[in-house]
Amino acid sequence: MSMPPAIRVQGLWKEYVVNHAQERHGTFYDLLASGLKAPLRRLRQLGGAVPEQERFWALRDVSFDIAPGEVVGVIGRNGAGKSTLLKILSRITAPTKGRIEVRGRLASLLEVGTGFHPELSGRENIYLNGAILGMTRAEVARKFDEIVAFAEVEKFIDTPVKRYSSGMYVRLAFAVAAHLEPEILVIDEVLAVGDAKFQKRCLGKMRDISTQGRTVLFVSHNMLAVQRLCDRAVWLDAGQIRADGEVALVVGDYLRDGTDDRRERSWPTPDTAPGNEQVAIARLAVEPLTPDGGGALTVATGARLIVEYWNHVPSAALNLSLHIFSSDDTLVLNAVPLTERNWFGRPFPQGRFRCTCELPPHLLNSDKYRVELLVVRDQAQIIFRDDFALGFEVMDVPTDTAWHGRFPGVVRPQIHWTTEQLA
Repeated sequence: MSMPPAIRVQGLWKEYVVNHAQERHGTFYDLLASGLKAPLRRLRQLGGAVPEQERFWALRDVSFDIAPGEVVGVIGRNGAGKSTLLKILSRITAPTKGRIEVRGRLASLLEVGTGFHPELSGRENIYLNGAILGMTRAEVARKFDEIVAFAEVEKFIDTPVKRYSSGMYVRLAFAVAAHLEPEILVIDEVLAVGDAKFQKRCLGKMRDISTQGRTVLFVSHNMLAVQRLCDRAVWLDAGQIRADGEVALVVGDYLRDGTDDRRERSWPTPDTAPGNEQVAIARLAVEPLTPDGGGALTVATGARLIVEYWNHVPSAALNLSLHIFSSDDTLVLNAVPLTERNWFGRPFPQGRFRCTCELPPHLLNSDKYRVELLVVRDQAQIIFRDDFALGFEVMDVPTDTAWHGRFPGVVRPQIHWTTEQLA
């Protein structure tokens, strides 16, 4: 007789309401202005203007089962519904329609410090999280030293966690979630925070958990981590399951879909553009490094990457980072404007800016690529991220050699060689 699933999701729907007109009523003037504008807003709505509220489905008829001991990766672009799904599974938010069944204790790590009380110390939060999971004080005490050692917060274990750095926060949060032995562990992009050493330890711990027969649901943009840890992947696209199956096959289809020719994207106004209250993206483009930017992208042409955006915050010190991935999701390079002399490290006024990055000829090998865009403030805080900002293909060019086929390797520089005959 087969065991019942650890997680069962049946016909799950989740609706959100987006407010397009957000009024601030901090002062009497704000309240008075809002009242005077109300008749005008109603006339605009009657005239066919954009409504003040818009409803959209973050999840649409999502169904799947996860067996006990299965390690499943949930992948998809930004806005696909991944985090919404995990919040419903973790009982943080309720579904609009459908039902879920969870068998066993579930621990979730959806963001830095999930479930922590800022006024309590690290020690108190460990015991609080254990109690939430239904563990006795003796069970938590047995794991306490191991949790503290993994998080490397021994000196600050009795300090209120509101005084922790973001790195300390995430180390302790992951340690608590991973060591208190829940039957089901739900993790959302925890590897996006922390240094390389910590990320490696997280992967090792998750690998240990997966071999202990516990169920893991893992959301990440790191496809290499997903393939190493998971046997199965669920691909969410626009709130629906687009693929569900063997991890290598699903991830391969996902990466090929993301690197389809996506050489230019643009938005006419900040209101319609992707972004937030700090920054909005106006245009993204990749073109050959030719005088007119036209023609095919080849190994010999090089490439010009263009990012245009609106900065909404006066005096914000902004920085861009472009991560270029090959078709197998290998990070080829990270382009940052360290050599830009006019604006790098300076505060940006409000307005529209264009940043251009030039990749020289004979750098990228023939392959399909995707570009991940990060907008960073104060050289530390990521304020916008698009993991499929651009997609393009670099074509091969004829050579005079007898070699036919794609050259191996991630990059393909023209390297200077000399040959001489020795006596």
